[in-house]
Amino acid sequence: MEEKRILIFSITAFIKNVFSSLQYKNFRYFWLGQCVSLCGTWMQRTAQVWLVYTLTNSPFLVGLIGVSQFTPMLVFALFSGAIVERIAKKKVLLITQFLFMMQAVCLTVLMYTGHIHYIYVLILSAFFGMVQTFDMPARQSFFIQLVGSDHLMNAISLNSTITNLAKIIGPVLSGLIMVRYGVGVCFLLNSISFFAVLLSLICIKTTAETNNGMKEFHLLQEMKEGIIYIKGNKNLKFNVIFMAIICTFAMNLDVVVPVYANEVLQGGSGAYTSLMSAMGIGAMVGAIFMSARAAKGIKKNLFIISIMITLSAQVSMLAVHNYELAFILIAGIGFSNLVFMNMGNSIFQLNSDDMHRGRVMSVYSFLNQGSTPIGNFYAGTLMQHIGGRWGFPGCGIIAVFLVGVTCLFNKKELSLWLRN
Repeated sequence: MEEKRILIFSITAFIKNVFSSLQYKNFRYFWLGQCVSLCGTWMQRTAQVWLVYTLTNSPFLVGLIGVSQFTPMLVFALFSGAIVERIAKKKVLLITQFLFMMQAVCLTVLMYTGHIHYIYVLILSAFFGMVQTFDMPARQSFFIQLVGSDHLMNAISLNSTITNLAKIIGPVLSGLIMVRYGVGVCFLLNSISFFAVLLSLICIKTTAETNNGMKEFHLLQEMKEGIIYIKGNKNLKFNVIFMAIICTFAMNLDVVVPVYANEVLQGGSGAYTSLMSAMGIGAMVGAIFMSARAAKGIKKNLFIISIMITLSAQVSMLAVHNYELAFILIAGIGFSNLVFMNMGNSIFQLNSDDMHRGRVMSVYSFLNQGSTPIGNFYAGTLMQHIGGRWGFPGCGIIAVFLVGVTCLFNKKELSLWLRN
């Protein structure tokens, strides 16, 4: 009986740790709205990639969609952080979520009127990217208003949990719907899903935000100050370097997986969507793991270990030609990528003051997704010329080289960074 009580107590404590940030009503509203909306987003994202691949049969053109979506982040992310700091985050998010909904509506209309064309998808992807340039830093810097600094890591992890649950559910639903009803229904359901997040934002009540004491607005000067602030913060230097390498070259699964599923596994949309779900399953486990350990704070050794797991798995994919092993390795990549991004996000947020947080998180956005056009272009071009089997290892090998060079030339500083 005593052992049973201890077990129940341990399970209760674990659940309490995992969901600790849900004690805040505002975060509950935000989290629940995201639960619905993100499933729709991943349905559309999965369907859109497959649509483009079937329209063009070109890995390069699939990669170009990623380039068009993330180029605005590459060009404007550092500016958006300075702008976001001047506007209430809730207001920014209401605007961006409405614009995301309009983008989904346009795709739906094009599909049902028979006017869908690659160039239209390319343009709408660029529009999505422009909106995301403002949405992402606002969203990331909004968490601390919802839960405070004590539960920030848990909130980040719990938000990652639903993001990656959506990565599991979205592709599965998308695969079923595409086979039975067509791609257009995926776009339609995503359009409807945005009502949930808009309603949740309306329900959130936050205190009025200040402009951090900045009376005049000088965009270029404030952007420069943000970069100088990061350069002067020793805790952020290697975080920036490693995120730049991994996010650019080791996180191109949206481009690599459909080509790998088709050319290496000889599968169709079912193989593609199930492998995308594998990534989501791994990331989901990683998010729960990070939520449970959030109270332990930042562990930079875990940050480095996650990099090693990701790159080892990607290089190993060169020898993988069967579905079951591919599923396991891609799930492992999903797990380690989640741990890496969660830890990187926390390092940024917990080492930034309130005055610079919006600009710091715009750099996070820039590294996380702004570098994607370079990576997508590299992965798409590589597979176009030497085949889909080189997508994973080709991305992994260049990242291993760059991480190795970084460690080789910064041994002492890296050692001090890991101990701090």
